[in-house]
Formats: sequence, structure tokens, C-alpha cells
Amino acid sequence: MRKGGQMKTILLCVLIGILTVGCCLGAEQPQWHLWTTTHTVRVLREDPPGQSAQVALQAARGEWRGFQVLMRCAGPIGQVRVELTDLRSADGAVIPSGQAEVYRQHQMEITQPTHRNDQFRPGWYADPLIPARHPITRQPLAGPRFVAMPFDLPAEQTHGFFIDVHVPREAKAGQYRGAVRLTAAERPPVEIPVELTVWDFQLPQVPSLQTAFGSPAQRLRDYYRQRAKDGKENEPADWEEVETQCAALLAQHRFNATFPGSLLPVAQPDGSFRIPPEQIKALQQFVDRYHVNAVPVPHPERVIKDPEANRDRLSAWLRAFDAAAKQLDRPHVLFYVYLKDEPNDAEAYKYVQRWGRAIREAKSAVKVLVVEQPQTQDPAWGDLYGAVDIWCPLFSLFQPEPAAARQALGETIWTYTALCQLKKTPWWHIDYPLLHYRVPTWIAWRYRIRGLLYWGGMMHFRQVEDPWTEANTYRPGPKSVFNGEGTLVYPARPVGYDGIVPSLRLKALRDGIQDYDYLKTLEDLGLAAEAEKIVVPLAGSFFQWEPDPAAYDKARARLAELIISAQTRAAQPARQP
Repeated sequence: MRKGGQMKTILLCVLIGILTVGCCLGAEQPQWHLWTTTHTVRVLREDPPGQSAQVALQAARGEWRGFQVLMRCAGPIGQVRVELTDLRSADGAVIPSGQAEVYRQHQMEITQPTHRNDQFRPGWYADPLIPARHPITRQPLAGPRFVAMPFDLPAEQTHGFFIDVHVPREAKAGQYRGAVRLTAAERPPVEIPVELTVWDFQLPQVPSLQTAFGSPAQRLRDYYRQRAKDGKENEPADWEEVETQCAALLAQHRFNATFPGSLLPVAQPDGSFRIPPEQIKALQQFVDRYHVNAVPVPHPERVIKDPEANRDRLSAWLRAFDAAAKQLDRPHVLFYVYLKDEPNDAEAYKYVQRWGRAIREAKSAVKVLVVEQPQTQDPAWGDLYGAVDIWCPLFSLFQPEPAAARQALGETIWTYTALCQLKKTPWWHIDYPLLHYRVPTWIAWRYRIRGLLYWGGMMHFRQVEDPWTEANTYRPGPKSVFNGEGTLVYPARPVGYDGIVPSLRLKALRDGIQDYDYLKTLEDLGLAAEAEKIVVPLAGSFFQWEPDPAAYDKARARLAELIISAQTRAAQPARQP
């Protein structure tokens, strides 16, 4: 080839290359779909993009409100980061971004439905929440197995972040505005507007609903001890730090934290019992720090074998707790003994009858809780009346009439859920709608149920090797599937610290407990009938409730209006005749 021809060829190749690069640089990138939701819904990896790209929150002072930021793209997007700006009002008030928590939603694949879930969709379900920073030190987490940010979004997958905003108790009422800011590699920053309306009232410091969900710290201790015994992982080096983090997380979500100290009465030479003053002082500090409203006490059978033959000794044991309650000086705190779990035969009924009636005859501050419905299972076993202060039926076994009859006598109703329920109720499993975790508190208040119980210390993971990837956490049989049964939190070591992380389900339960605070506030203001007009059409029973999550947010706003109106009227000076 002649030299001139070679030069033309080279120039032509360079020109083609420039045009190709230019086309690539100028080519339109695949659209980054971003949308949000404030409702109690779980979005799967397979779900298509939504429509809303703005956030409108409403909250009382002292309340947490969360929302999801979701994303999907036809092509991959690298180095995604999400942050919330400060929220500012028109008159200069500020809710700092530090009052918010940012989590990335971790997904796990579920291919088999939980028992009896006939509406199951196989797919990747979001549940564990990976925090962007350490919950106690507030420092960024780096280097663990899972990180919140930066996040590489795969092509054709839906993923999300959960942003939880806390409204300080001293915040001024009014409207605040800010934004969620998203950045990514080779993408211009995107801002999603956020509006927060702070209502002019505050949630009670101590939750209205009593809860008994066990001790995640103790369950975590058992989990790691077994892992260490099997040569798989070492135990945490600082269990006191773990207990502090677990208690703080429970309190943040308005659950009762479990006191890590001893409340075991010590026998005295004169036959009495005594709880050491230092233990009572430690309990008082724990109750105040974590806003506890119910404290379980040890079962007296630790020192008393026959409650009928040893009534004096039983009374002496109980008087130790009466003295402790007096010294604690927190009238809102309930002391209770978890006497028996699900008495389902004649012998178990006899046990409750003997122990429960003996304890109640002592007229102690310690109340008797039995996980049983107030209606008798089998007349041949007799009944438990006179032996129980707190009845705790399953969602599916709750009946309004016998419950109301016991309430009229001054007894209390709690409720709980577990696997193998008899009818369709709000089942607590990952592959059921997220609303199942929020709606039970609405139903509970509708029947003046005062407590909510759940087994397992929130983390039953003994039957899986990796709780971050295996959803079927409880397997009573070789073919049993109960996705997420007994779990609401996850071990935090995979995200960079020893302790626990929350789940989307825990957030939904927290929202329900806060909803209960609204309802109990109206009840205390003498407006229960007005509140019932809002609640009953949505949450009539454990077998019938409104499935649209948006309906509960609308109803919650109406409850807030009632509270504000009532408190405004109460604050106005009385008219002179």
C-alpha cells in the first residue's frame, strides 16, 4: 500500500474511533428508577418500579417514622449512596439528619411457602436491615461481610433502603422539609423531596402496650456458645456491650428490654426473703433508661416445691417482690410470673390451678400470667378461674365474650401468635404481608388487650447455618416450613459488630405499638368511642381486617386530629358564666 493510502486508512480508523467513543459518551444511560413508600409494605427484588418519588411523613414528638427508598435499572449502577439532609421548618427549626437511621434492605431468597400460605410468591424478600453506622458509637461500619453503602445495584433488580426518622421530644410542631440525596458512579446526584409534619403532641415516654418478647441478648449468648462449641465462631469479647446494644434497640422500638441482672430473692435466717438493694437500684436505673413497663420475675418453684403445703414460704418469697416494687417506686411497672406456657392437658391445668391460686391468695404485686385463653379447653379438666391474673390467648383463640367477662372482674388480657394457628390470622412470617405485624395492635386495642407476647427472644436460629441467607428458621418436622418463625432481629456480626440488627418486620411492629399509643391516649382523654369509629371498620377482629396498608396511615392521621383537638380544648380557659 502507498504511504498516502496508509495515512488515509489511519485517519479513517481514528475518525471511526472518535465517533464510536462519542456515541458511547453521548448515549443515553438506562433510566435509574427511584421511588418511595411510607406504607407498611415489603417490595421484592422482582417487583417493577413504583410511581411516587416524594416522601410525606407525619409524626408526633418522640415518635419514629420510617420510609423506603427503592431503585431499579436496566443496567448496573455502582457506588450507590443514600443520605438524608437536615429537615428544616420555615421559621428555622431543625431536625438534624443525625436523628435518622439509614439502613440497606438485605434480601433472602424464599422458594417454599410458610405452612398454609396460599398466596405465596417465590422470590427475594427484604427483611434484615444493614445499618450505615454503629448503633451505639455512631461510627461508620467498614469491612464486614455486608455493608449498607456503597452499594452496587445489579441490573434488572429492585433493591431498597429504609430511612427511619426520629422526632425529638423538644421539636416544634409544624412542617419540615428536606431531601433524600442519592449519588452513584457516573450518575448525577438525585434528590427526593421529604416533608415531615410534626403534630403538636407527644407519645408517652413509656409505651402504653406491655410487651414480653424475651431476651435477644440471652438468645444471642446461647447462639454463640453453641457456635463456639461446634468450632464455628468465637463468643463476643464484651457481653456487657452486647446487652447494652440489645436493650437500646428494643427500647428504640418500644419493646420491653429484659433486665440482665438478678431478681432472685435471697433467703434470710428468719425465714423471709430479700432482694439486695443494689439489685433494686440497678433495676430502677434500667427501667428508667429503657422505659420498661413490665418485668418478669423468676418462678417460685426454684425454692418452693409445693405451693399448697408451703404457703407461708411462698408468701415470704412474694413479699420480697412487694418490697422491691415499693422501693422501685415506679407504679407503671408490672411485675409478673410467666407461670405456664400453653397448658393443653388435665395435668397442666392442675398445675396452673395449684400454683396460680396459691400465688393469687397471697395478694402480691406479682401477677400470674398464663399463655391460655380464658374459655376452658375441656370441662373435664376444670377451669383456671381464680388462678390467673393475665390471660394470653393466641390470636386465633381469642373470643371477645369470655375475654370481656374476665376484664370485668379486673383481670387482664394479653395476646400472642405462634406457628400452627387454627384459622387465618395475622401470621408472623417473612412471606406474609408486612401489614400482619402492624395490624394486631389495632385489633388488640379494639378489645382492650393490654399486652403482646412472642416467643424465642426474637432470634431462633438454632436450625439454620446462616440466618442471613436461610429463611426457614423453625422446622418441627423434616418437611416443615416456617419462614422467620421466632425471629425479628438478626445477629449483627456480619455487618461489623457484635449485637443485633432490626428487621423490616420489627419496624412494622414498632409502628403498631406507636399506633396503640395514639389509641390509648384517646382512651385516656375519654374519646374511646370516637377512636372506635375509626378502628373497628379497619380492624374488626383477628380474622377480619383491612388489607390496604395506606388505610392505616389515613386512620392514624384522623386519630392525631382527635388528640390535638382534645388537648387544645383542655388547654383553653373555662368560660365564665
